[in-house]
Amino acid sequence: MQNTSHAVMAQRAEPRDSLDDFPTPPWATRALIEHVIEQDSGAGELSVLEPACGRGHMAQVLSEYFKEVSASDVHAYGYGAVSNFLTSVHEASAFDWVITNPPFRLAEDFVLRALPIARRGVAMLVRTVFIESVGRYERVFTRFPPARVAQFTERVPMIKGRVDRKASTATGYAWVIWEKACTAPTALTWVPPCRKSLERAGDYEAHFLMRDRSDHPRQQELFA
Repeated sequence: MQNTSHAVMAQRAEPRDSLDDFPTPPWATRALIEHVIEQDSGAGELSVLEPACGRGHMAQVLSEYFKEVSASDVHAYGYGAVSNFLTSVHEASAFDWVITNPPFRLAEDFVLRALPIARRGVAMLVRTVFIESVGRYERVFTRFPPARVAQFTERVPMIKGRVDRKASTATGYAWVIWEKACTAPTALTWVPPCRKSLERAGDYEAHFLMRDRSDHPRQQELFA
């Protein structure tokens, strides 16, 4: 019989060589813009890099808000360029924002790689337990304290290989945001209940990912 206790269900263990393919439900990306960085992002005129784009679930939502969206992933999912973010070459301040749902075991590396690339800020969607750990505190948070930690009040169901409207989870998630212009101490905030208001028709349908992107005015694929 499956152990469905909260402690067990909150764990999402993957092999070390796993691609950690857990796509982001579109509403969770919209929540970042609508409830966390909307006041100062000016996203409609800005560029953003999504370096772990998978099948495009997050990148396509970012194209609703940002003028230019560059998408890549280490694996050929059929969306964006094939590029290893941790080893690819990017100029400093190449994009206004770097926004992604990184592989959990590489999240720390993604943060450190993204910070010099972003002109304005970095936003990482991570499991809430990411803000724990003495080692991470010393390597990341004391050297580069985030501006905000935005904890989801609702659960963000992520399942392997697909998005599913009916999925559930015991894992908590948060957006951790670094803003270059912010000098205040790290602020804890909450993403209010917003799933119902931010879900759109077609978010969970195949055409959401398969529509033609070649002439999308807000989509630029990054080849590096």
